[in-house]
Amino acid sequence: MLLHLSDLHFGTEREVCIQAIRDFCELHRPEAVIVSGDLTQRARLKQFFDCRQFLDSLDLPYLVVPGNHDIPLFHVWNRFFSPFVRYQAFFGRLETTLETSNFYIVGVNSIRRRYHTRGHVSLEQIHEVAEKLRNAPNNKTKLVVFHQPFYTFPHDHGDKDCPVLAKIALEQWGKTGLWGLLHGHLHKVAIHDLNQVFNLGFDHSIYDIHAGTAISNRLRFGLSNSFNIISANGKIEHYWFDENEKKFLKSNSVDL
Repeated sequence: MLLHLSDLHFGTEREVCIQAIRDFCELHRPEAVIVSGDLTQRARLKQFFDCRQFLDSLDLPYLVVPGNHDIPLFHVWNRFFSPFVRYQAFFGRLETTLETSNFYIVGVNSIRRRYHTRGHVSLEQIHEVAEKLRNAPNNKTKLVVFHQPFYTFPHDHGDKDCPVLAKIALEQWGKTGLWGLLHGHLHKVAIHDLNQVFNLGFDHSIYDIHAGTAISNRLRFGLSNSFNIISANGKIEHYWFDENEKKFLKSNSVDL
């Protein structure tokens, strides 16, 4: 199984949630940890350092991608000329691939220095990801990690942060047997079948899987801290932080 975290926002972290995730990983030992962006609140050195320390402490393989909070907001010079220098100092390449016993995961950088929140995917990225997915083992669940979602309900957020080329990307990636995309950004849990949303015509679903904020105090919509678990058998489980028990508890699961 995979542990899907998002929107950690170090600088606004809750230590009680950090410890609860450590306890969960020690007990369940996921194959890997996936973090779909916004590792920090303001892209500061200490925030990246604390995030790296936290992820290393889980003693599990992990894959991360940048979020819009992981490039400087107020330091305009750094934002335009070296937006990812601090991220790369702690986490290396902006786009990496991770293979586990049951999953093949491709990380994609959707962040652009000219935009504060909008997600972007280029034609070059679409091609490169398609090649990776085509060459992935057929017996493994194929996933792409992207900070911004490819779809949201109009009454929730509209499509103002969804990447413009999302449908083109899915038309190409869907041919490779892509099973799902992992996102964050909105601090809200959701699952959508993109094959149906975009009328792609594939004979299989492509799931858009949104995670809430795992450890930040920047909670929205009256929701608590949460994360997702994705099992090799196609089950997605949502875990919510219980303030009384000081741990994450499973609320419901979706068999897909």
